[in-house]
Amino acid sequence: MKKGLFACLITWLQCVVLTVAAADTTDIRFEYKSERINDKEAMLSVIARLSPGLKLYAMQQSDADVLYSTILFDTVAKKRYSGPVTEKGTKQSEHDTSVSAQIHFYTDSVIWQQKINLPENDSLLSRVHVNYLYKKGEAYLPGEETGKFYIKPVSAVSAHADIADRSLLWIFLTAFGGGLLALLTPCVYSMIPVTVSFFTKRSKTRLEGRKNAVIYSLSIIFIFTFIGFLITLIWGPTALNDISTNWIFNLFIFLVFIVFGISFLGAFEITLPSSWSNKADSKANASSFLGIFFMALVLVVVSFSCTGPILGLLLPVIFKGGYAGPLVGFFGFSLALSIPFALFAFFPSWLNSLSKPGGWMNTIKVTLGFIELALALKFLSNADLAKGWRLLDREIFIAAWIVIFILLGIYLLGKLRFHHDDELPKNDFGLPYLSVTRLLFATTSLIFAVYMTPGLWGAPLKGISAFVPPMGTQDFNADDLPSGFNFSSSGISSGDTNNHRTKDLPKPEKYYEEMKKNEPDVVVNNGMVTYFDYQEALAVSRKLKKPLMLDFTGINCVNCRKMEGQVWSAPQVMERLKNDFVIVSLYVDVHNVYIPSQEQYFSKTLDRQVETLGDLNADMQVTKFGANTQPYYFFLDGNEQRLVPDGYGYDPNINKFTRLLDKVKDAYQENKP
Repeated sequence: MKKGLFACLITWLQCVVLTVAAADTTDIRFEYKSERINDKEAMLSVIARLSPGLKLYAMQQSDADVLYSTILFDTVAKKRYSGPVTEKGTKQSEHDTSVSAQIHFYTDSVIWQQKINLPENDSLLSRVHVNYLYKKGEAYLPGEETGKFYIKPVSAVSAHADIADRSLLWIFLTAFGGGLLALLTPCVYSMIPVTVSFFTKRSKTRLEGRKNAVIYSLSIIFIFTFIGFLITLIWGPTALNDISTNWIFNLFIFLVFIVFGISFLGAFEITLPSSWSNKADSKANASSFLGIFFMALVLVVVSFSCTGPILGLLLPVIFKGGYAGPLVGFFGFSLALSIPFALFAFFPSWLNSLSKPGGWMNTIKVTLGFIELALALKFLSNADLAKGWRLLDREIFIAAWIVIFILLGIYLLGKLRFHHDDELPKNDFGLPYLSVTRLLFATTSLIFAVYMTPGLWGAPLKGISAFVPPMGTQDFNADDLPSGFNFSSSGISSGDTNNHRTKDLPKPEKYYEEMKKNEPDVVVNNGMVTYFDYQEALAVSRKLKKPLMLDFTGINCVNCRKMEGQVWSAPQVMERLKNDFVIVSLYVDVHNVYIPSQEQYFSKTLDRQVETLGDLNADMQVTKFGANTQPYYFFLDGNEQRLVPDGYGYDPNINKFTRLLDKVKDAYQENKP
């Protein structure tokens, strides 16, 4: 009897639904919230807010209820249930003559909640389906909503902070090392004894001399850090990143480095206008605090010709540190630069141990000149890749570096002389000789040149893969030879190579011809398949039922190349990437590849029309994933749901990345769409 009555009721309801308008999605608005309630549990909440005049039926309380809504969580949440689903709101009841039954409903809002077990070091990614029924006027309308929840582990925040701290720590240490290097240049080194002697001899007491030296050192730190503050205030972190990857900026830095490099080799001297240093020097004669500050300013201005090129080398690193990068970078540089002035003031007898300025300083300048020329080519390569000029392909870049470092080795051996070079020191027999230190540096330079030589034939050169252009720009690769001695991803091998594309993945089509030259060495040498269009990769992921790995990267991203060369190339990682994932490389700095006109749109995030592939990927990363740094990896299933709540940024820990891939694979198998 009950079954027959229920069947009649369902039939009647279907007829009613067919005779009325479809459910209006604006009638009921749904929100999905998740929060931790203690160190072991979390709460998932579905909130429904009704428009006036509606009746939303409550969950089924007993078999007698014939009009009700249901809440269905997926298996991920079900496995963690800590009690039943609860319902909160002002519930009302009445007898509905249409169904001849007592019904329970809400007219304003209702909250459905599910408590789950979730330790603080664990994360959750779950979905919920809401099948609801409500009454609007005389019509009974069904509806369906799908929502998702994800809760980060408590440790995730500190983990991201650790990565950020490591990045800032790396910036500080790199800048500090640059400051120590600047101390060895003639402009700064020769100022140390003169300045310290000035404080110790002109001060009435030793304590006063030490105090003035400390003020002098702090003034140097303040001046440089203030410069970093101005950079941050004027441009901000996003603009700095955009500037550092802009082809015009990279071309400008290339020209600057060429000029500084040639200057360091002795062709000419770079000096600021004498009026600048004279003005600062006139203020430094005062004995007050202001006078000491201007003495520090004199050092900053006068030493520019030596510190400028070193700071130029540091700027690309500093610019990657967001708002704090310039502050931390300039603070580290100035701290290293200022320490000797305070130390020698406290221990003036140490001044006697300082070597006299001489030819060794010019050797350092010339060595820096060669390094400046080598790094200048890196910035030219960045601009070349961004514009697709193909002026500095991989083998040309490597050949240029080989020549530069061979010349540096010959110079350090004393066989190449420049205008300001002194004679080599003479031994007891009156013959010029080479110091052991200089010989070791010369040997290192020549070994580095020999190491790069196989790269001319396609060797991966993992040690410098972050600096050389991608393998896709190489015109000749020994791996392409049908037989003989070929270069594989693990070195030189004979016979056939492993340079075959993964068999079960279809060849990429969209943007492939324009973008294949940017494929990293690790991809080319291991026969991996990477796509360059999100939708194309998503379709392949659904077809092959494999998780999709989004690789937000950049042509000029050094950390991206380091992750690929150090982490992706690890055998255990490479095996998983090739067999278990579909990978799409989303370059955010490609501005010479245009998307079809029908796919172009205006981005509020970027505040411009999205016309290029780089803009499309950059907008996707920020709007959909809330990140704007590279490299950054996200993992999705076929329904475009995250398989792990958080992405993975730059962290070259092979074991950690391997565990992440295994976790993603397990999550995909458990919730396979």
